Amino acid sequence: MKVTDRRWVVKIGSALLTDLTSGLDRRMITRLVGEVVELRERGVDVVLVSSGSIVEGMQRLGWQERPRELYKLQAAAAVGQMGLVETYQRAFSEYGVQAAQVLLTDADLTDRSRYLNARSALRTLLQLGTVPVVNENDSVVTQEIRFGDNDTLAALVANLIEAEYLLILTDQEGLYDRDPNSAEDAQLIREGVAGDSLLEQYAGPGSKLGRGGMLTKLQAAGKAARSGASTIILSGRHAGRLTEVFDGRVKGTLLKAGSGRLTARKQWLAGRLRASGRLLLDSGAVKVLTQSGRSLLPVGVLAVEGVFERGGLVDCVDDTTGVVIARGLVNYSSAETSQIIGQPSAKIEQILGYVDEPELIHRDNIVIQ
Repeated sequence: MKVTDRRWVVKIGSALLTDLTSGLDRRMITRLVGEVVELRERGVDVVLVSSGSIVEGMQRLGWQERPRELYKLQAAAAVGQMGLVETYQRAFSEYGVQAAQVLLTDADLTDRSRYLNARSALRTLLQLGTVPVVNENDSVVTQEIRFGDNDTLAALVANLIEAEYLLILTDQEGLYDRDPNSAEDAQLIREGVAGDSLLEQYAGPGSKLGRGGMLTKLQAAGKAARSGASTIILSGRHAGRLTEVFDGRVKGTLLKAGSGRLTARKQWLAGRLRASGRLLLDSGAVKVLTQSGRSLLPVGVLAVEGVFERGGLVDCVDDTTGVVIARGLVNYSSAETSQIIGQPSAKIEQILGYVDEPELIHRDNIVIQ
């Protein structure tokens, strides 16, 4: 089939871009940048998600082994990011293309306003004809909020810009049914469905250079599929692979999205990593959400757990089974919600002295799990 979609996220891994002795492979970056430019000339908007800052920083600092301490990783990232951005900018400038650096943390995609700001910034950069180069903000990220690997970050960026394809470039040809380094008859899996847990049995460990392995790539494909993006895992060691994908010649593993796109708001709700609190629902409210697709009213809530502000993300829990049946953005803070639960919407103003919305969570801000 011929790929005609026009917004792609291309993730380039550390194993492809770096080694511990020389840091960044600048010739590799220059070649891949040329392919990205060719895609742009064919009408594809590309966002790059690039690893490499920590390994480049290690090389500049003279470190031979990747440190375990978070503060040392942060320092290496801060040093290495200078070289990474400089290399990309120089490579793109040779083609008269402007690159843009975008550093993100999990907090940027779990806070609604910051999520929208990041989405707007990336879309504006694409409209201006630039190529955003995205990386996790390793120099300030903490253990609690780190994405964990750039495969996950790339998937969330695909959700963010509603990309049609996520291309994960690695040092492997794709996903094999066995380790190709030890099994000569290992077979490349050409096609599958994103999110299929059966594929995880074929995933091996990650490399010494990066945090992610094939398992994180499969998990990233599942996350990217939430917004309708299909994922292709392929080798970046062979020239021309990106344009081959454009021409419909996928020489790797294609993981198709199993369902259509969610709305931008609902994909964001599904992809957020942490909820601020929980609402325990009675059976009537559970039925309304799961079967009728209606809004959640205060009268159907039995209890409030956690502390959250207006607009915060909460899990909606069936009080009988303890199962999370939905997630949503609340119209009232936890303190306000605690005062109005179990009450009809007509009494909200009487209880609080004002009313923002008659619903506790509007149906447009709910996604069923």
